[in-house]
Order: sequence, then structure tokens, then C-alpha cells
Amino acid sequence: MSFTTRFAPSPTGHLHVGHAFSAWTAFQAACEADGRFLLRLEDIDTVRCKPEFEQVILDDLIWLGLEWEEPVRRQSEHFDDYARVLERLRALGVVYRCFKTRREIMEDIARAPHGVGEVYRGPVEPMSADEEAERGAAGHPFAWRLSLDRCRDALGARYDAMRFVEDGKGERVADPEPLGDVILARKDVGTSYHIAVVHDDASQRISHVIRGEDLAEMTPLHVLLQTLLDLPTPVYRHHRLLLDENGERFAKRNQSVTLKSLREHGVTPAELRARFSG
Repeated sequence: MSFTTRFAPSPTGHLHVGHAFSAWTAFQAACEADGRFLLRLEDIDTVRCKPEFEQVILDDLIWLGLEWEEPVRRQSEHFDDYARVLERLRALGVVYRCFKTRREIMEDIARAPHGVGEVYRGPVEPMSADEEAERGAAGHPFAWRLSLDRCRDALGARYDAMRFVEDGKGERVADPEPLGDVILARKDVGTSYHIAVVHDDASQRISHVIRGEDLAEMTPLHVLLQTLLDLPTPVYRHHRLLLDENGERFAKRNQSVTLKSLREHGVTPAELRARFSG
């Protein structure tokens, strides 16, 4: 498979310096490998994602010096695909509807056996089929959660054998247990980042996922979904995070470090890129 990577921002605000570093890192890797660089807009949050942010993202990346293949993939155009993924997982019997409130979930975590950790591993007492049907018919809100216990049963020995390659560091064990039973979709939002990113990486034949180390903990979960769905597992590379003068991660709420602000204050792309090698 040829080298193919991507940058996948969410148009919920302006890109900041940390985004630029991630985008440039992926773009440079593709150039060095004589490979392909794709741009994907992760806009499944139809409330927070705005067209004006999308346009600024495109302007920022062009200013930075990036080039990508067309067309740009917009996740909001593929909700039907993600629904089919969820349906496959339901057919495998590895997801369940969770009607519990945040407070009820925290109470379940508190009652869990010592050492389980601060993650949700399903209800202490499973809901009966009759109660689930009654709540569903009444229109109660719910989330579709991935059951790690059911995944282990479905995969058998394959569950403990899951591996992935961390670029430059070799093979790693993919252990999703620290994440617990994560949410894959909700009643009003039929997908999640996890379903969308795993589906899209396979659909776009991404060979190398290059992203910040803040997302490294999600990789075992994504490998699990790939295993369940018989999808290829890319090579992963989790780069360092750029920090501001206070030693904190850049965030969208800090408007002074957005690329739009830097451009307006006369910072050149070369000056910004020079910061990436520091």
C-alpha cells in the first residue's frame, strides 16, 4: 500500500498553532515518502461546526503552504455510512443501549470492584429487555456503548492478540481496557468520532495516521473497532504537542494564537514553520 496520510480538523473554530504543527507534520511526512496527503473535515457535530470556520481552515492551510487532493471529505455527508457501521456492530452483539444519566453512571463506577478505575464498564445490574423496550418506546435519551466484555467474548483469543505499529517505536499491544465502555453513538447523533474516524481511514486507504500524542490513548479502541469490522490497521505516529509560554497546550479558546490572528499580524508561513523545529 502506498503512503497515504491525512489531516482531519473539526470546523468548530479557528485553527491554532498546534493544529498547524500537526497538519505540517503529516504533510511533510507525505512529501518525504512521495505519498498522498488528504484533507478531511470532521464535521459530525452539526451544531458547533460552521461553514465560516471551514473556509478559514482552508485559507489557513493554503497560507501555511499545504496542498491536498480533491475532493475534501466532509463527514457530514456520510452519516448513512456510519449508521451501517453501527448496525454491523449491533449485529455482532457488542453494543448496548445505555439509558443511564451521568449521575447514575458515576454511581455504578463507585460500586464497581476495587481497581477497575474511573471508567464505565457497563451497568452493575443489566437492564431487562422489557424495561429497555419500554424506555425506548417512551422516547428516553440513550447512548450506544461498546461493551468490552462482549468484544472479548466475540473475538476470543484475538482480543488479547491485538497489536498495532507505532512508527519508529515498533509493535505495541492494543489494550482498550483503560477506556471502558465508550459511547459510539447517541439517540440524536447517530455516530461518534470513533466510528467516523475508523470508517474513513479505511475508506480513504490511510496507511499512516499522524496525530498528536493527546490522541494516543484512543488508538487501542480504534484497533479494536478495526478488528471487529475486519478493517486494516494503519501505522500510527503520535507527535509531540506544541506548548504555549505557560507550558499549556494550545486551544481554540485562545484567540491570540489562531492562524488567522497570526496572519493578520504579519507573521509569515516561514516564521511559523521555523517554530515547529524548535
